[in-house]
Amino acid sequence: MSFFSLIQKKGSKPIPPAPNSIRKEIVYGVPPLKSSSTPSTFRPRPALPKAKAAAPKAGRPTTNGSLQKSARRRKQSPQTRLLSDSDSGEPDTATEAPRKRVKVVKETWPSVKRQLLCSVAFSDGDCVKFSMVHAADIASLDKTSKYRRAFPQELGNHVVELQYPSASQRETFDVVEPVQSDEYKPLDDIKETLEVIADYYLPVQDATYFKDDSNGLLRRLKRARDKRDGNLYISLIHEWNDAIDDRRRTGLIAQTLGKLASLDLRLIERILTQTYARTVSPRVSSLRQYENGTDNVYGELLPKFVSEIFRVTGLGPNHVFVDLGSGVGNVVLQAALEVGCESWGCEIMDNACVLAELQEQEFKARCRLWGLAIGDVNLQRGDFLENTTIQQVLRRADVILVNNQAFTPELNDHLTSHFLDVKEGCQIVSLKSFVPAGHKITPRNLNSAYNILGVVEKRYYSACVSWTDAPGSYYISRKDSLRLQAFMKHGVGS
Repeated sequence: MSFFSLIQKKGSKPIPPAPNSIRKEIVYGVPPLKSSSTPSTFRPRPALPKAKAAAPKAGRPTTNGSLQKSARRRKQSPQTRLLSDSDSGEPDTATEAPRKRVKVVKETWPSVKRQLLCSVAFSDGDCVKFSMVHAADIASLDKTSKYRRAFPQELGNHVVELQYPSASQRETFDVVEPVQSDEYKPLDDIKETLEVIADYYLPVQDATYFKDDSNGLLRRLKRARDKRDGNLYISLIHEWNDAIDDRRRTGLIAQTLGKLASLDLRLIERILTQTYARTVSPRVSSLRQYENGTDNVYGELLPKFVSEIFRVTGLGPNHVFVDLGSGVGNVVLQAALEVGCESWGCEIMDNACVLAELQEQEFKARCRLWGLAIGDVNLQRGDFLENTTIQQVLRRADVILVNNQAFTPELNDHLTSHFLDVKEGCQIVSLKSFVPAGHKITPRNLNSAYNILGVVEKRYYSACVSWTDAPGSYYISRKDSLRLQAFMKHGVGS
């Protein structure tokens, strides 16, 4: 079971989604081809003048489905405004001349290449034992009420060690299976870990040995598990360990990792899931001890949504990221791993802080096993409105995340006033908009903090947050003091 499914349990009350409270960003462009149903946000182009009745001739169809006599006499279509979400940070404000549709080029993100390989973890000297939670610590035959032997007919030892890509210590697994299906499954963890290592750490020439559908090592492990042959399964794990050690010593693993421009979300989720399963999952019940109607309500943004936030805001390895109300630290850890940036979090709930600190320690050990370099992780306890360290960090932050879905209006107002001190261009991502719908700069509200924030509404899709599967909106506010300066100078505002 991944850590995402453990966050929301039966009996917990879902948090109502925030109402849409800000204008959508406006995108200029050519209209789409005519379809059976026209979206309500699309304004169709004016009808073209009717031509004299004549027999239709062969020609190229126009966007409204009619035939055009000659391409040379085709008129430019009027400018069309399309209301929708886009990936740009702010809406276009200038009217563009009619133009041909351009080819969309996929951008590389992050734009600054970061160091992925942890050189210390791949050195032969990295053989010192360090603190970590082994799989056998949370799932073993010692916990007889929860686990049983995975292979009843095995004759040998039921404990194995698993080698990760780096030269660091191996992880100990007890070859057991849970009595209840919702408990941690060690054999599934082994299977998914080996598959991720084979896909991202091993060179292409090893594909047949490890991943061949007929007789690859991963296939043979699956057959041994399906046949419940414990001795064969354990011997194949030993074969895996020898193969990984050999490829690490020859430098093949480091070379393969060095060719990656960024980390795939599947690899990121594997590390975060392992960390969560060994620290938070055994204590997850403590996260449901909160008081409804207060700011201290627990809910998480899931990794694919968080990754999209990083991409849309352009967060890079040289940036500073801050999560206000960071819970058990999932997003802070993901930013340090996925982007490699300086990552900060602040949480007021004591039970969440305890789990966040356990996660931080285990996360660093996990990244060492996987041989990955990460950004600085900094977790703070207390009220983020009063924590002096966080207040200083906010002044140099590039991206601030605030999961304010359940925050009271009073707390949101206090937060807005704190954004006066962030640097120009800083982006604040939130589940509720900090700027009221329809807000305009006027002579009567020149001192309002709303005037320095330009807000764009965006959409997230299903399975992006822990408290509901439904899609919803989120908001990116960018500090832009020029808006207020322009109004004060020319009387022009939004």
